[in-house]
Amino acid sequence: MAFDTQALLTADRPRGPQGVEQAIAEIRDKFPGPARLGGVAAIRHIPARAAEFVPMPEELEPRVAGVLEGRGIRQLYSHQAEAFRLAGEGRNLVVVTPTASGKTLCYNLPILDSLVRNPDARALYLFPTKALSQDQLTELNRFAAELGDDVRTFTYDGDTPQDARKAIRARGNLVITNPDMLHAGILPHHTKWERLFENLKYVVIDELHYYRGVLGSHLANVLRRLKRVARFYGSHPQFICASATIANPADLAAHILEEDVTLLDRNGAPASDKYLVFYNPPVVNPQLGIRRSYLNESRRMARTFLGSGLETIVFANSRLATEILVTYLKEDFSRTPGGPDQVRGYRGGYLPLERREIERDLREGRLLGVVATNALELGIDIGSLDVAVLAGYPGTIASTWQRAGRAGRRQGTSAAVLVASSAPLDQFIVQHPDYFFGRSPEHGFVNPDNLEILLNHLKCAAFELPIEEGERFGTLDLETLCRHLTETGFLRHTGGAWHWVSESYPADAVSLRSVTSDNFVIVDNTGEPRVLGEVDFPSALTTLHEKAIYIQNGEQYHVERLDYDDRKAYVHRVDSDYYTDAISYTKITVLETFESRSQNEDDLDSRHPTPHTRLPSVNHGEVHVNTQVVGFKKIKFHTHENVGAGNLTLPEQEMHTTAWWLTLPHEMLAAMPYSSTDRQDGVRALGNALQAMAILLVMCDGRDLGVAVGENSRDLNRQSSIDDRQFFEPNIYLYDKYPGGIGLSAPLYRMSDQLLSNARSLIENCGCEVGCPSCVGPAGEIGEKGKEVAVAILYAIAAGNRDA
Repeated sequence: MAFDTQALLTADRPRGPQGVEQAIAEIRDKFPGPARLGGVAAIRHIPARAAEFVPMPEELEPRVAGVLEGRGIRQLYSHQAEAFRLAGEGRNLVVVTPTASGKTLCYNLPILDSLVRNPDARALYLFPTKALSQDQLTELNRFAAELGDDVRTFTYDGDTPQDARKAIRARGNLVITNPDMLHAGILPHHTKWERLFENLKYVVIDELHYYRGVLGSHLANVLRRLKRVARFYGSHPQFICASATIANPADLAAHILEEDVTLLDRNGAPASDKYLVFYNPPVVNPQLGIRRSYLNESRRMARTFLGSGLETIVFANSRLATEILVTYLKEDFSRTPGGPDQVRGYRGGYLPLERREIERDLREGRLLGVVATNALELGIDIGSLDVAVLAGYPGTIASTWQRAGRAGRRQGTSAAVLVASSAPLDQFIVQHPDYFFGRSPEHGFVNPDNLEILLNHLKCAAFELPIEEGERFGTLDLETLCRHLTETGFLRHTGGAWHWVSESYPADAVSLRSVTSDNFVIVDNTGEPRVLGEVDFPSALTTLHEKAIYIQNGEQYHVERLDYDDRKAYVHRVDSDYYTDAISYTKITVLETFESRSQNEDDLDSRHPTPHTRLPSVNHGEVHVNTQVVGFKKIKFHTHENVGAGNLTLPEQEMHTTAWWLTLPHEMLAAMPYSSTDRQDGVRALGNALQAMAILLVMCDGRDLGVAVGENSRDLNRQSSIDDRQFFEPNIYLYDKYPGGIGLSAPLYRMSDQLLSNARSLIENCGCEVGCPSCVGPAGEIGEKGKEVAVAILYAIAAGNRDA
């Protein structure tokens, strides 16, 4: 359906709450469902909620209470008062309430109270981004200005001037930083931070749900080091965490802190009327399941709201998508009063001053619209917006609620519209709104005892303080690890302790964002050679192989040469109409099975009753993974046609990790009325759907979880022999793509029933005929019957369970 842009933008529409409701009605009338074919999949109205107030605590220091009263705050929300009480009892807390519910005061209030009573006490705030740190500094500086010299707040990060750092270490009693700076800039220099560690009373960890997988596993080790240094100076800090809604916030906090934690999740804050709209772009090719561009549809949605004068934020999932949408919307407003400057972009890569200017313009209402990456998802104060448009599912339900919460943060009717892409996760969520609106199914998991991560932080800990005999650092055998580091030249054992003897600075070699810090440097030879950036080791082999098209900030580079030994890739600028997609071969060998059980899904009804003697089983354990990039495809932009291919010979990569796998008995597959090739295609198709649904359940990045098919240690990702095909008994593996694993396989094993059920729903609810990127993958990759066989396998599993 075409729009007259100028008519849309100049139409006389009501503003404010009526404008929001009228725009929602317009969208509903113009784009009715059903969700499978495209249109509005769901509209949920969340009614306004009154605040639950309690009196200001009598124990609150009078000067702090006076500052709050001066701002018109004479009573607290119930969860804020409860947080103050629990913090006063010395409890470690995790506060889980929605966006704009006043979580900040849950930790600011007890800490400001403590600092005013004892200015020598110290507090350390950890935020995941610099922007969030700066936003919090602004708020705390307002308190400091009214409370006097008792509260001395500073940020300490990579942007802090060198001449200011000494003063911060000496005077600051509330230091705001991030885990990376704590890891590399504070703990290794703890002797310069003696006053902080001697008097450290509180540590705040904001956006706790952000710390899962690799980053969360690193943070847990950084906190082990922090508590170790604090004990050395005689302090035992108390932790206050804040998190978005996930299924296991207390469990995640307990694993990261390794302390008892009290959960506070009853919200007493008010909320305004909000509408949540799920929109699926219409199908344009039913056979292939191809839909209209979600970016164009997001532009259309944003235009509807902006044309009503409603202040709107559009969230995109990449920097490139952000810039595309900014360009589109500026074009739409180029001939309207106010012009294109009414819309701005916001993402990493903009200068700090420019980002602060955009934030200020949003707060003060000088901008009508902004297009942002997740840089504005977290709790930066950008004032009261009317609408949030989400261009694509953010990857987690928690992030979706956070982005939706950026509209209507203060009062008035607001709306959030999720525009689904063709990705499997997007399609599952938009076609299963009850799954989204129910109790959060998402879990955050960490594995602090991942051997590689733990060893790296053990080096850092030894650099900071000698490791005493009998000391604990994680759950592994510390003495064995220290002996290993002694044999490799890092430590020396003397006087009942292991001492750091290497000349290296270990924190520099450890990135908190990856398991290994072995990166490839990208050198641009277009003109004068310059360093373009770095790519982590696993990604380099698939994105920086020779003849690859490497994309950064929307610019394309052709890889001339990959110097594997020196870890460098040499590229030059090109204008290409295609991108490259690496083809890799993976072989998995089971080393040890930790747990195994026959699969039983009583909730699945059978359409394919199949008698067989052995049941499918789900398992998890330790595996050995061999991966090799053997070629690449050239994929045309926009049409996604395969326009060429090439062969590659890169070194094979090996790792031990953990995996979940589903074993399908030979008898079950042999009884199906399909050829051996069709069965193999169906198994691969099912693997793709299982991977997509596993990412949803364990709340991980798609790059954290690999999928492969194997059989009894034989590989089926390459062409098999005829004999092998006749006895086809596959394992579908979902494996952690980091050495040692990051804790995903065990929870997947526990959630196997839900994983298989979700995969079936995803496949059956997809409107394509033979497979598409939204469910099991395109037919060109999984065969004409891949989708059909994948569904048949799921029903055969249920039939076998019932027969058994």
